[in-house]
Amino acid sequence: MSNLNTETVLEVRHWTDRLFSFTATRDPAFRFKSGQFTMIGLPVDEKPLLRAYSLACAPHEDQLEFFSIKVPDGPLTSRLQMLQPGDPILVGRRPTGTLLLDNLKPGKRLYLLATGTGLAPFVSIAKDPEAYERFEHIILVHGCREVAELAYGEDVVAALKAHDFLGEYASTQLLHYPTVTREPFRNRGRVTDLMESGQLFADLGLPDLDPAFDRVMLCGSPQMIADTRDLLERRAFAEGAGHRPETFVVEKAFAER
Repeated sequence: MSNLNTETVLEVRHWTDRLFSFTATRDPAFRFKSGQFTMIGLPVDEKPLLRAYSLACAPHEDQLEFFSIKVPDGPLTSRLQMLQPGDPILVGRRPTGTLLLDNLKPGKRLYLLATGTGLAPFVSIAKDPEAYERFEHIILVHGCREVAELAYGEDVVAALKAHDFLGEYASTQLLHYPTVTREPFRNRGRVTDLMESGQLFADLGLPDLDPAFDRVMLCGSPQMIADTRDLLERRAFAEGAGHRPETFVVEKAFAER
């Protein structure tokens, strides 16, 4: 397991019966960029059981954070949801991913579009001072089925706006747009439907999407990604990747678990 660090779980928070987050120690030699993911897991039958997880922490933070769904019969998540402070966790030493600021051309507004646990990499980006230097506004859009599933994102945004250093930027530049599909809420509907109709932009007081000014990152369910990619490409957005910055990027390595 030479490509793995063994870290220690520090805190576990269960947000709903389906969602939880946890923090862990961070090896000082572990380096990553905002928006990347790494492999994490547990030893099972003397072998590492690993899955890709986005880092929900910023490069400057001294703890690692992860946001996970609970899958009752999931080989890994059924075990991860039982974690307690003090437990060991395996963390891969080679983070990677396409949701990088460097994979986007310069722009005016950055849309971070997530469903479910796809929020995690965007928590990392929203905590990164560089994002606020590059863009006038960062729009964090989080779609879930039920209102309770928005709690983690709402907690993160509240903490950012109250942060001693980042609060100065987040309070004016970070716009948060949570939406649900199965319950009454101030924002109701699928992310792509709200964009297609223009409701999302009207609610935020922003102009409609324009590839000359807007940049977009996508992470979440396969259906949301497929529908949003289609919407963006119809509006003349182009997908970027490593060494080829463009107007939107998608995390393809894994779908919402």
